[in-house]
Amino acid sequence: MSLRIGVDLGGTKIEVIALDNQGQTLARERVPTPIGDYAATVQTIVDLVHHIEQRLGSQGSIGVAMPGALSPATGLIKNANSTCLIGRPLDHDLSTALQCTVKLSNDANCFALSEAVDGAAAGAAVVFGVIIGTGTGGGIAINQQVLTGINGIAGEWGHNPLPWPQPDELPGPRCYCGKQGCIETFLSGPGMARDYQAATGQSKTPHEIVALANAGDKAAGTCLSRYTDRLARGLASIINVLDPNVIVLGGGMSNIAQLYTEVPRLWERYVFSDRVDTVLKPAKYGDSSGVRGAAWLWPTVT
Repeated sequence: MSLRIGVDLGGTKIEVIALDNQGQTLARERVPTPIGDYAATVQTIVDLVHHIEQRLGSQGSIGVAMPGALSPATGLIKNANSTCLIGRPLDHDLSTALQCTVKLSNDANCFALSEAVDGAAAGAAVVFGVIIGTGTGGGIAINQQVLTGINGIAGEWGHNPLPWPQPDELPGPRCYCGKQGCIETFLSGPGMARDYQAATGQSKTPHEIVALANAGDKAAGTCLSRYTDRLARGLASIINVLDPNVIVLGGGMSNIAQLYTEVPRLWERYVFSDRVDTVLKPAKYGDSSGVRGAAWLWPTVT
């Protein structure tokens, strides 16, 4: 049996999946992440992979979706919100422990790859995958392969400034990266909550804000309209540079139904073209896209 094994290394959980060559799930397991403990994290991944191989009686290719990126300059992890990974040679350590080559990629890259291979954008030549949740990430898949980039940061749109800013959006909220006005500070879940609180003085979750907007609450509706226009501007800048066939949304904020009708209507005023044929879709596999994309990092399995 040929296996594709994918591992999703998250901040709170580590998930492993085994797929066959047709993308069917053969096995799946998840355990809590040993928070702040690099050695224990590596060992947990090793144990999960060994267990699923023993369970299925076969070895497979191994791909890992992880926060941050592998620096082409140093071979070490950078830009990870799981800080115990930063400065570590994670691919080397996993490959050594598992005695086989392990492929690593950013979790947003794996999300984009999963949706490009057999998800919402299956068969599309150029796919931009967006994760809008507690943060804002992005990944690019071209012809069902991840585009990493020479610096290992292709698709990282969340730490660019919000395009075509309005006067009241400047200089923008301060971002953890040290700058102000990053797209992430506007389009993440906390970004929407911050915007609503600044306008109303009330603390609400994005889910509550959307529910209020759908019930006709004016302040919540205005907040949602601001969010939708900002997302349209952010994605229009991606279309102007990458010109993708499909943009796929994932993460908690992707569950807002209005985005899929309103954002394409709004982005037409910002895209530098006479018409926009890019399609905006919700992810087919949702939270499972990262771990599935990790399994698809290997183009062939023999």
